[in-house]
Amino acid sequence: MNSRASRISTAFVALVALLAVWAQPALAEKRVALVIGNNAYQNVPALKKAVNDSHTVGDSLKQLGFAVVSGENLTRRAMSEQLLAFDRMLDRGDVAFFFFAGHGFEIKGENYLLPTDVPAATDGQEELVRDASFPAQRVIDRLQARGVRTAILVLDACRNNPFERPGTRAVAGNGGLAPMTPAEGVFVVFSAGAKQTALDRLSDDDASPNSVFTRYFTKELATPGLTLVQVAKRTQSDVRQIAASVRHDQTPAYYDQIVGDVVLNGSAQDVRKIEVLPELAALPPAGPHPARPMDGSVNAPIANFLRHNGGWSVTLSFADPVTAISWGFSESGPFKETGFEDAFDPRTRKRRPNSQFQLDADAPASTIYVRYVDVNGDTVGPFPIRFDPAVAVEKDARKTLEMTSGSWVAFGGYNSLNVYITHLVTYRCGIREARIGIDSTVPDRKLVLPPCDLADPFKIPEKAELYLRVPPTTKMVSVELTYRDGSVSELKTFRH
Repeated sequence: MNSRASRISTAFVALVALLAVWAQPALAEKRVALVIGNNAYQNVPALKKAVNDSHTVGDSLKQLGFAVVSGENLTRRAMSEQLLAFDRMLDRGDVAFFFFAGHGFEIKGENYLLPTDVPAATDGQEELVRDASFPAQRVIDRLQARGVRTAILVLDACRNNPFERPGTRAVAGNGGLAPMTPAEGVFVVFSAGAKQTALDRLSDDDASPNSVFTRYFTKELATPGLTLVQVAKRTQSDVRQIAASVRHDQTPAYYDQIVGDVVLNGSAQDVRKIEVLPELAALPPAGPHPARPMDGSVNAPIANFLRHNGGWSVTLSFADPVTAISWGFSESGPFKETGFEDAFDPRTRKRRPNSQFQLDADAPASTIYVRYVDVNGDTVGPFPIRFDPAVAVEKDARKTLEMTSGSWVAFGGYNSLNVYITHLVTYRCGIREARIGIDSTVPDRKLVLPPCDLADPFKIPEKAELYLRVPPTTKMVSVELTYRDGSVSELKTFRH
């Protein structure tokens, strides 16, 4: 082989290898979020709007198809348990969103998120704060260890120094956060710029339940078609302008290490946009692939249904590669095409078909028919898939409850001791009965949960009871669930 041919062959092999790395096939990603709001700080000044901010952001993310785990007024142990539950919900290739509203603090260039039981500290006691708090970078490290494709952190935690006390020297710092340089695949948003502080409200007459940052951030997040960068920049402009009107300097900062664009609200899926090189046209055609696996079984689709406030997301998976997907409500059609992702499938040497489609929130129980085009260009199907909204909601809620059993309840409260049951209320559609025991391993008290609302199953009703007042001497509680199908969960104990 002459040297020119050798160079071409080497370049061709390198190109194929590069494309294979760029576009490794993966399971359909999930969208999972953890939102935390801390108001009831025990040893530093309490906040007023952080819990409301977490509720507002959580509701916004549910409308964008995220499975949302939420926590409020969390101690260090409770935050640790919520983070562990968050970890367990994530798989390789998922989109992870972490939101924290509460006190944040910077020590020697590292940012810490403060749980509600962080101790009061004075000058020289920085280690006390560090040991009792959560490094923001550690949250990023955990998400990357799970192999998520896109990690989004939003921190509305740039408030004043929470350790300032009259007559004492506070831990050094002004409450603002230090700049971050995240790794690839991570997008970080601060409610204020480095070393700036964020406004809770514009004035004493400001009736908004949310902080200045959160009210504008969620508005832009709900705007269809915006990339993450556009959401951040629009929020930045909005907040800077309104803060200036009350003579305050607040410019939200963002740190972007995502290659390509991510769109969370719109027809474009939340994927990195990868340019397909012109040289792809010169690749030799792929070899034939059978429409049936080697064992002779049919390459039938498997469907997963995920409920969110905007409707239903239906995700299809196939054992073997396909080149196009369509669906409809009748065996004879009409069929709707799902379209394609901006990604290359090295198995078919074509753009990967979009494996998701949407159903309306009020879609009734029905049979959905799915067909696909195999690698030989033949249309296969249609395959019937039974869709039952009640069953799908129950299954999704139970799965989440089982994966987050360490977060069913949490201790909190400011002037009294409360047991928060927000998590159980959120995923009540998977529960027939919930029982709790106070300082007992026998759950002998029935919890009152709102009825399941299939029109908006994860929304918390306004008058729902979200906590129980318990004696201040309470050391532990036990919880046991009976799921909708009558099966009983393991007995879980939670210690204060």
